[in-house]
Amino acid sequence: MRVLWTPDDEQKSTCRMGLFAKAAVGINPADPAAYAQLHQWSIDDPARFWKSIWEICQIKGDPGERVLVNGDQMPGAQFFPDGLLNVAENLIERGHPGDEALVFWTEDGRQESWSRAELKEKAGRFAATFLTYGIKPGDRIAAIMPNMPQTIAAFLGAAWIGAVFSSASPDFGIGGVTDRFSQIEPKILIACDGYRYGGKIFDVGSKLKAIADNIPSIEKVIVVPYEGTREDFTKDERFVSLEKVLETGEGGGVPYKAFPFNHPLYILFSSGTTGKPKCIIHAAGGALIQQFKEHQLHCDNGPGSRIFFFSTCGWMMWNWLVAGLGGGSTLLLYDGSPFAMDGRILFRIADRERADYFGISAKWIDAVHKSGQHPKEENHLSHIRMIGSTGSPLSPEGFAFIADEISPTAQIASMSGGTDIVSCFVLGNPLQSVYEGEIQGPGLGMAVEVWDEDSKPVIGKKGELVCVKPFPCMPVGFWNDEGDARYKAAYFEDYPGIWRHGDWAEITDHGGVIIHGRSDATLNPGGVRIGTAEIYNQVEQVPQIMDSVCVGQDWQDDVRVILFVVLREGVTLDEALIKEIKTNIRTGASPRHVPAKIIAVADIPRTKSGKITELAVRDVIHGRDVKNQHALANPEALEYFRNFPELNT
Repeated sequence: MRVLWTPDDEQKSTCRMGLFAKAAVGINPADPAAYAQLHQWSIDDPARFWKSIWEICQIKGDPGERVLVNGDQMPGAQFFPDGLLNVAENLIERGHPGDEALVFWTEDGRQESWSRAELKEKAGRFAATFLTYGIKPGDRIAAIMPNMPQTIAAFLGAAWIGAVFSSASPDFGIGGVTDRFSQIEPKILIACDGYRYGGKIFDVGSKLKAIADNIPSIEKVIVVPYEGTREDFTKDERFVSLEKVLETGEGGGVPYKAFPFNHPLYILFSSGTTGKPKCIIHAAGGALIQQFKEHQLHCDNGPGSRIFFFSTCGWMMWNWLVAGLGGGSTLLLYDGSPFAMDGRILFRIADRERADYFGISAKWIDAVHKSGQHPKEENHLSHIRMIGSTGSPLSPEGFAFIADEISPTAQIASMSGGTDIVSCFVLGNPLQSVYEGEIQGPGLGMAVEVWDEDSKPVIGKKGELVCVKPFPCMPVGFWNDEGDARYKAAYFEDYPGIWRHGDWAEITDHGGVIIHGRSDATLNPGGVRIGTAEIYNQVEQVPQIMDSVCVGQDWQDDVRVILFVVLREGVTLDEALIKEIKTNIRTGASPRHVPAKIIAVADIPRTKSGKITELAVRDVIHGRDVKNQHALANPEALEYFRNFPELNT
């Protein structure tokens, strides 16, 4: 496996993680085993480790006397049970008031920049207005917003007064928003009046009225002017303009109030393709300390860093991105299609804004690769020191494309975790080499293992990714989940007391991690479990294929592998191409991975965050209903998978 990046001794010694290793445990960061030693300490002595993270990240608040109670229980462990903090204070009160906090771009170019003083003033006005509307700690505030500064100000205003925030992107349909927000009964909805995507403007005025009617708990709708709407809201007393909010709220006049470590901060939703989305409650302290650790130690972000991670407000990476403010960094925000300017818009922003941390999805990297771009030749990207990737496994070809065509000097930090923990189990770190096709390793404080069918940890073999010790960003629970029944069933049913994440993974002999796909979407032909990512890695090397989805079909008391492909324009799926695909898979993976059928389709269904919905495709080809199509960005694509004669032979 090719080594794509290796830090030198000076980089190891001067990065924040290196300084932490030396100060906290006396580990020499230049030692090749430094990260392994640091990680082992972090899981062997969790109380000391997490207290050290509180201190090194300079979390504002009182940690209390106790760091970990019931540390042998999962669920049941409590971190900082006496701790008090305010998330808004921790994200706003960093650096100097004049420092640039947020920079906002759209498909049309740079729109605005906010200083930290401006962010505090606007967030304070939101907080004051929420109090005027009678919002109390624990009340829910929902948002249907683009990734723009006003969304972050609204979130911080909610956190300021202890309200619980939940967001979706404006491309969600009425049903998708209602399915999510009706469960948590928000009192206030914040929404834009329209949005732009792919050069088109979409009016959401009528959608807002329908959503407000569908969710009786909504008392006020704050409308943020963005792209304009044909709707007249003036006759509906529930609707108020953002201008009025900013006029009436007393910016910065509301004092910060400290809340318990486990006070709810925000509610995130599962993809919901197999039923109503689960409402996952995340704690203020747990999310904050975990995300601070990842930004400041694993990503080496701090004062002066410029963080650009493409995300919508319906994906947990938005919540993760916002936490970057707590290290004193500047956030670069973008709203629009990532494929604007022929797929060059994100590189243009990274270039113009001199981003040093650049984050994207693995599928976007694959699409850019297939488009034939040479980003490093078209942009000045040498200032990027780290490129993050998530959303799905980054293929070896994706790693190679980043190293060869985007930046040969940047550290490639693939990561995996998700909505469930609003952070990562495995990710990059600045003390180790990057191997092509591998995530660098587990995060500090995360006791990650891969278990075989006998529930034994294995190295160099595929199995279930589990976490065997508690960690602070475990959800508080699910909304309206009596006795935590659904919460326990989601993560602890298969292995009592052990978090089963649902990833089919492998730990390599040098400590790297490969995610082979979701374990509930693994294929099982002839009783042998196969990760879908192993097939995708081979298919992505076929230039005639733009996209693919692989599922298992129940067939003659067994399971057979079915591969659906989206072809490049003008390409036909003939016998020669089918043979080429199968040969690639046979030689690159194994004969067991070779699909029984390869079928061309026009499109592949994805969630709003861009993830392929293998389970939905599997349901369709078996004649089962997909219960919640509102969760899909393109539900019409499901029709391409119905009634294939090839699946009956």
